[in-house]
Amino acid sequence: MENSNKHDIQSSVSLSRYAQFVNDITSPTSKNVELFKQRIDELASLGCDVPRLTTAGIGLASEGGEFNEIVKKILFHGKDYNEDNIFHMKRELGDIIWYWINACIALGLNPNDVIAENVSKLESRYPGGKFSVWHSENRREGDL
Repeated sequence: MENSNKHDIQSSVSLSRYAQFVNDITSPTSKNVELFKQRIDELASLGCDVPRLTTAGIGLASEGGEFNEIVKKILFHGKDYNEDNIFHMKRELGDIIWYWINACIALGLNPNDVIAENVSKLESRYPGGKFSVWHSENRREGDL
C-alpha cells in the first residue's frame, strides 16, 4: 500500500468520535454499576436466576470461541486435522453442553423440550425436512 493511500485511510478514521458515538448509544445500565445492580435485583425479583444465566451466557460464548479457534486454525492456519485436535474439539463441545445445560436450568427448561422445539422450528422452516437456500433466506414472520 502506498503511503498516500495509507494516510488517506487513517485520516478518515476518528476513534475519539467513534468512542463518543459508542458511549452515546450504550445503555445507562451498561455504564452505571448502581443501575446494573438495580437491574439484577429487578430480574431476581421476577424469578430470573441471574448468576446461573450469566454463567451460561458468558460460558457459551467463551467455549464456542474456543471450539471455533481450533476450527479456524485447521481451516486457515494449517493445523492438523487429526485425532488430537478432534479430541480437543470434543472436549470443547462437552464444555459447550455443560454451559447449555446451565442455561436450561437457569431458565427452568427441560433440555429435551428445547431440542424438541428446535426440531419443530426447523421442520416448519424446511418443508419436507430438506434444506433449501430459498427457505433459509425467506422465513415466515415470527420465525426466529
